[in-house]
Amino acid sequence: MHTAIIMDGNGRWAERRGLPRSAGHRAGAKAVRRIVEAATRGPVDILTLYAFSSDNWARPPQEVASLMRLLKRYLVSETARCLDNGVRLSVIGRRDRLSRDLVRTIENTERITIDGSKLHLRLAIDYSARAAIAQAASRTFVPENFERELAAAVNSDVEVAVDLLIRTGGERRLSDFLLWECAYAELVFVDTFWPDFDEPAFDAALREFARRDRRFGRVSSGEAQHEYSRAE
Repeated sequence: MHTAIIMDGNGRWAERRGLPRSAGHRAGAKAVRRIVEAATRGPVDILTLYAFSSDNWARPPQEVASLMRLLKRYLVSETARCLDNGVRLSVIGRRDRLSRDLVRTIENTERITIDGSKLHLRLAIDYSARAAIAQAASRTFVPENFERELAAAVNSDVEVAVDLLIRTGGERRLSDFLLWECAYAELVFVDTFWPDFDEPAFDAALREFARRDRRFGRVSSGEAQHEYSRAE
């Protein structure tokens, strides 16, 4: 099961408390730890978190710098925890615009945790689904090769269809995240800001997913039987 999360609402969480936006991002990092731990105990095999979109470069330089420092600290602090809990951590997205120091940290974390088999945690950093699709399309016209090229475009070894997409913060949009992979994803939008998103909220989203009837363009077996009986 591949679950993806758009972790929205850090800034608004902080602003409502009279805090700088950086405080919201720090609180959001703590939420990441909670949800990753919850995912290792549930049915999720792959968890992809939208940490920094390519459009986020347009934010104030101070906020961008703060986010990059936070991302590095997270990778450094969580590498041992991931190793102990069987979590493989990898980063998808562009790396040529990241600092050399951050890229080295990413590569080190990926190398150390590569054998994690309980959960594959993917952080999307400097990620744009539209850019990845355009790059993959420019490299091949063979449908069978497209997903391989799409994975290569974001420094991933494989691109897996998303089963469940969760977005926190009350917004109802995909924001250029895993557009190809979300073609048949079940979407769950919650009003909770990301720093307040906890294990019960995550479990509620998983239960909502379990209630959905996923048909992938086909009719359900019950509907098919009903139509057949009526024809008879």
